[in-house]
This record gives sequence, structure tokens and C-alpha cells, in this order.
Amino acid sequence: MKILLLGSNGQVGWELQRSLAPLGEVVALDRSGAPGLCGDLSRMDELAAGVRRLAPDVIVNAAAYTAVDKAESEPELAHAINAGAVGRLAAEAAALGAWLVHYSTDYVFDGSGGQPWREDAATAPLSVYGRTKLAGEEAIRASGCRHLILRTSWVYAARGGNFARTMLRLATERERLTVIADQTGAPTGADLIADVSAHALRSAMRDANLSGTYHLAAAGETSWHGYARFVIEEARALGIALKATDIAAIPTSDYPTPARRPLNSRLDTTRLRQRFGLALPDWRPGVRRMLREVLQ
Repeated sequence: MKILLLGSNGQVGWELQRSLAPLGEVVALDRSGAPGLCGDLSRMDELAAGVRRLAPDVIVNAAAYTAVDKAESEPELAHAINAGAVGRLAAEAAALGAWLVHYSTDYVFDGSGGQPWREDAATAPLSVYGRTKLAGEEAIRASGCRHLILRTSWVYAARGGNFARTMLRLATERERLTVIADQTGAPTGADLIADVSAHALRSAMRDANLSGTYHLAAAGETSWHGYARFVIEEARALGIALKATDIAAIPTSDYPTPARRPLNSRLDTTRLRQRFGLALPDWRPGVRRMLREVLQ
């Protein structure tokens, strides 16, 4: 089996290089691409031509425009990458009879209420980023290709920047931190996303009825404030000297950003767990493991 992986140097893409390897030959591309192959989603014609040339059995798209606030001032570029290019990939997958694995986000919802979002819940994105990611989903479904759309949230990894690293840096510089406490979700490791993706893809290729949209997030929930407290407590337990002694909880309204964030980012993962026979771990062990990797 031949697998084309796009966005190979991102947090999820980096882990996918490992998790997909046992399934077949992985052709991993970042934006620079490879001879005869384009990995840049902003160059749609070249991207599509490269897919046709390679003729993969599976396309795994871990590339996206993810600058949530910047998207408010670059809506055309965000739409081209998150929707236009995704639609082209889906069309090529349909023509080839290939599977498409694609990652979406809790930002397709408006964040209202206090219950975890199901896959069939009404979408109402609050931001340009959320609208472009939803448009990408819709383009995949309209194409008729066999697909796995995996919506996830609060992604982190030991590699690259993330919320935990930012909190640790700030905690070494400041005595007091202010962190949003009214946004709720589950920190989800890129390694978990990659491992579940490989498992789900293997199952789906045996049963085309598994094609569809699924929610993928670690179990449990916390706020950004709770997440920050956990990270700092774990770092101190590992012997890391930190200056911060006060971690103050603030509402979203005290920290305005160009793009509105959903307050409720909880995702109901029942469908994924039942249809693929999976147990998703609580978010804390994964964050703890990531911190040990980063700090030791």
C-alpha cells in the first residue's frame, strides 16, 4: 500500500510518519515537496498533478492553515489552503479510488452549552479559521471519496511550540500568570492522534462503511487555567525551578483576540470508540509524558 502524507513536519504529521510506517510505503512531504511531487497546499494545480503522478492508495492530509488569529486578516489564503486545496485532494482521491484522511477541529462549533459535541451537532463556527475548516469538511463529503475526517482539539506535542511550553517559559520569567478559565476541552497529544489514525485507517480499508466523520480527543476535560496549573505542578515535581507562585484565573473577555474561540471545546468520542473498538486515555498521562520528554 502506498500512502501520501502531507504536512509531514507538523506536530501530527511528524508522529504520523512513525504510526503509518507499518501499514505500507509512506511518501512524506512537507511544503518543500520532492522531485515531481508538491507538498504545498497553496499550489493546488501542482499538488493535484503530484497526487495523480504518485497514485497513492491513501492520502493523509496533516497540513493546514492553523494561524487562527492571522486568518482573520488573511481569509482568502486560509480558505485556499483549508478548503480549496482540501477539495482538490478529495476530488483526486475520488478519481483514484483512494482513501483520504483529514484533520479538522472543534472550531467548527460555536462553543455554546456544556455538553460534549457529537459529530451530528449543528455547526456554527465563530472565526475565519473555523469556517474554512468546515468548508474543507464539506468539500470532502461532496466529493464522494472514501474518507476519515477526524475532528480534534487542543493538540500538543513534545516537538514544536505548544501551550505547555509557553506556560513553562512564562513561569520562569514571571511571578504571576493569568490564564483563561472559561474555555474547556481536553489536551490531546499528536502521538495519540497519529496512533488512532493508523488504527482507524487499517480498519476502514477493510470496511468502507466506516467512512465518515469522527471526534478524536483524549478523555477527561480541563480549562486552560487547569491545564496550566497541571503543567507547572508537574514541572516542579520534576525539580524544575519556576518563579511563578500565582496562577490567576481570568475570563475570555479579559483576553481579547482577533478570532473568537469556542468556550466549550468538549468532543464526544463515543462514535470513534465504538466503531473502531478503541479506549481513549485521560489527558493527564499524555501531558505528563510529554513534559518528561521536554524537561528531562
